[in-house]
Amino acid sequence: MTKERMAAFTDGVVAILITIMVLELKVPEGHDLAALMAQWPLLLAYALSFVNVGLIWNNHHHLLMSVEQVDGRVLWANLFVLFWLSLLPFVTTWMGESHYANFPTALYGIVMLFTAGAWSLLVSSLIRSNGGSESFLARAIGGHRDYKTLISALLNLIAIPSALLGFAWIAVCCYLAIAAIWIIPDQRIEKKLAVDK
Repeated sequence: MTKERMAAFTDGVVAILITIMVLELKVPEGHDLAALMAQWPLLLAYALSFVNVGLIWNNHHHLLMSVEQVDGRVLWANLFVLFWLSLLPFVTTWMGESHYANFPTALYGIVMLFTAGAWSLLVSSLIRSNGGSESFLARAIGGHRDYKTLISALLNLIAIPSALLGFAWIAVCCYLAIAAIWIIPDQRIEKKLAVDK
């Protein structure tokens, strides 16, 4: 399988996930701003998840620009990322409709933490299938500390127990901070691509 086919499949799954999430939004019962504002918990959860899905899709694009081929291990790692992403519509709706109750808010963080772990597995699989430590991807990301990933993991590890202990808004602030950190795609790959051109 070519990397283009894997990218096309991933694009399709991402499009479906975004469609499912937006279909979970309920039309307000009233016809004024107050009726719309009553939906704010679900709208905020949707916006957060939309940004997270968009960030993963954007970084997936950058990741695949840096490799030449994929193999079976990469395909399974990519499916593992998509599995965790596919749970986002469920946890997003539950978190929003519950008005950020403790367990649904913690579960959102658990899904995002496992998505990040699956992402790391995808990166290491791509490195292995494209020449190991001498691959372009390994050279692009290998010599730099990945502070964004470390900070994101730390924030998730703060968010999940905070939500479980009744401080769901601390968790939501952590989730928003993680999204803000990743708004700019992984610059290590872009910088290496610019140097090698």
